Amino acid sequence: MSGRVDEIRVQLDQINLQILELLNERARYVQEIGETKQKQGTMKFDPERENDMLQKIVLHNDGPFDDQTIQHLFKQIFQASLTLIEDNHNKGLLISRKRKVEDTVIDLGTVQIGDGIPKIVAGPCSVESEEQVFQVAEVMARQGVKMIRGGAFKPRTSPYDFQGLGLEGLQILRRVADHFGLKVISEIMNPADVEMATRYVDVIQVGARNMQNFDLLRAVGSVSTPVLLKRGLAATMEEFLFAAEYIVASGNDQVVLCERGIRTYEKWTRNTLDISAVPLIKQESHLPVMVDVTHSAGRKDLLLPLAKAAFAAGADAVMVETHPNPIVALSDSRQQIDLPTFEQFMTQLRESRFLPELLGTR
Repeated sequence: MSGRVDEIRVQLDQINLQILELLNERARYVQEIGETKQKQGTMKFDPERENDMLQKIVLHNDGPFDDQTIQHLFKQIFQASLTLIEDNHNKGLLISRKRKVEDTVIDLGTVQIGDGIPKIVAGPCSVESEEQVFQVAEVMARQGVKMIRGGAFKPRTSPYDFQGLGLEGLQILRRVADHFGLKVISEIMNPADVEMATRYVDVIQVGARNMQNFDLLRAVGSVSTPVLLKRGLAATMEEFLFAAEYIVASGNDQVVLCERGIRTYEKWTRNTLDISAVPLIKQESHLPVMVDVTHSAGRKDLLLPLAKAAFAAGADAVMVETHPNPIVALSDSRQQIDLPTFEQFMTQLRESRFLPELLGTR
């Protein structure tokens, strides 16, 4: 009896190896299909194809496994194959953590983003005058903040709202920043303006509403100036990362990803800060991450706790909007903090146990 059992076991071992060989052969065909689909830009899952395969398999099932068991087993194989395609696809992305293990550090000369030391980016929503930007920059410099943001080209929901000063705004930012030794971050909306912007800004911002403006993404990818890419109002993580891939694939690997809140059904805040985006991006990509707490909440009373949460989650930098007199600001007056409040914000961050290494001292 034991001899017969041993014979059967030997046969089972051989069958196991045959199954393994066939599974790996199947996997190689799946990989080939995935590579072909990727080149064609058709990476979507095809449920009809899976259903057809299951029906054919069940049709040829002679037992002893019942049809339900067979369907379950092959669904597991199909799922493993789908995961294999997705892993290979994501592994091939230039921004993927699997492609590059070490963190990308954006070196702006006097300041770095992604070097492990938390940074603050501050400035007005819109550049309104040289005096306004000078007042903000003076306080920033005193607080040790080295990156100023300010909108010269403003994508506004209403066509009747203030649209920014354009080129004049960029020139103001550059003059003031040079006076105080700051780096400039400002948004560009038109691909035709990218080359011009490189003469005035240190980091080109691609705003949330332009996250999938693919011509703009390619344009900022064609220059060497670092890019700050903001997440779209309702963009998934996959869409966000693929937008960054457009830039990097075009030749510019100096990209910072910015979580700025997404649109949900919540009414108490302007947007909803997706704090999980920070560790998710850090896990999936080697690019540095910034969190815009001003646009995330749209509420001045939440800026400090959201900034602490962002840094605790692993953000490399936090962006906050400040204005000499927010009440008369030409854009987003309700969400910008005044300069004394900004100084208090900085002091509280320094005193926070979450940020013992925050740069900047009085």
